[in-house]
Amino acid sequence: MLQQTQVATVVPYFEHFLRAFPNISTLARASLHDVLRHWEGLDYYRRALDLHRAAQILESHHHGQLPNDPALLGSLPGFGRYTVGAVLSQAFDSRLPILEANSRRVLSRLLPHREASHKGMAERRLWEAAEAMLPQRGAGEFNQALMELGSLICKPRAPRCDACPLARCCHARRRGHIDSSENSRQPVEEVTEVAAVVWRGDKILLVQRPEQGRWADLWEFPHAPVLAGETHPAAAHRILRDRTGITAADKTELITLRHGVTRFRITLTCLEARYRAGSFRSKFYRRGQWVALSRLGGYPVSSPQRRLIETLVERARSRKGECDLAYRNTRGK
Repeated sequence: MLQQTQVATVVPYFEHFLRAFPNISTLARASLHDVLRHWEGLDYYRRALDLHRAAQILESHHHGQLPNDPALLGSLPGFGRYTVGAVLSQAFDSRLPILEANSRRVLSRLLPHREASHKGMAERRLWEAAEAMLPQRGAGEFNQALMELGSLICKPRAPRCDACPLARCCHARRRGHIDSSENSRQPVEEVTEVAAVVWRGDKILLVQRPEQGRWADLWEFPHAPVLAGETHPAAAHRILRDRTGITAADKTELITLRHGVTRFRITLTCLEARYRAGSFRSKFYRRGQWVALSRLGGYPVSSPQRRLIETLVERARSRKGECDLAYRNTRGK
């Protein structure tokens, strides 16, 4: 959960997740629907899918126990070299290195600079250095300390060299060249999307995403990027026609949401419409269901889709309050 998410954000999700799945066996036996629902809000849902599959493998072949075996653990879904080293060094004090953004930055600055013929060679040198400096005991604590050093002291910008315990032997500091190439970021790409909230009576169309790709297996209101020169209503018509096989009328804007995914800044305009004709069929979405507003909370969705659901619920409550007030006023006359 912490690989690309702030600690303060993760803690309540982590505690909530552990209450629902306190061990490997309970996680393995849970439905994917429940796992995704409890992961909701953390994004990077591929990690939840991998974690669930890994738990099922451990339950089936290893009696629900975590093996102290780097090769075996590395064969599980989602377990790369960094994750294997982090888990085993902390769980079993295995003498295994880690290399992630913070520790990579520390080592890159600390070690003598040598030109590498390709990126793979430079990466291999960092892994070798991380392994060479491991103590015989306490590898987990050492790995944690290395990450904390990068997070709190050896920051990407304005590092606190005066507080660094390694300042005297830091080659980057000696050269007066602390800036890291990691500060160069890919340019942010603006994306405009449209989502269609289609009512059929008192139910709304909800669709399930493919098993692969962004937000795999999650549910959502049909949405996709707007094409060049396309109006929002025209985009909604195309998306519904091509991805769900239905048509809808009276498309009106409900809300516009903004969120980011990796290097994309997405503006999502949500239109509300009434079902007109057609039955669900799709080569993109796995399933489609007509769901009552009161039951939407039970479906695992992405963060922007949850915000859209909350908007619908709040509006329904507001309308109910207005109707109740009008009824009381009528009764009082």
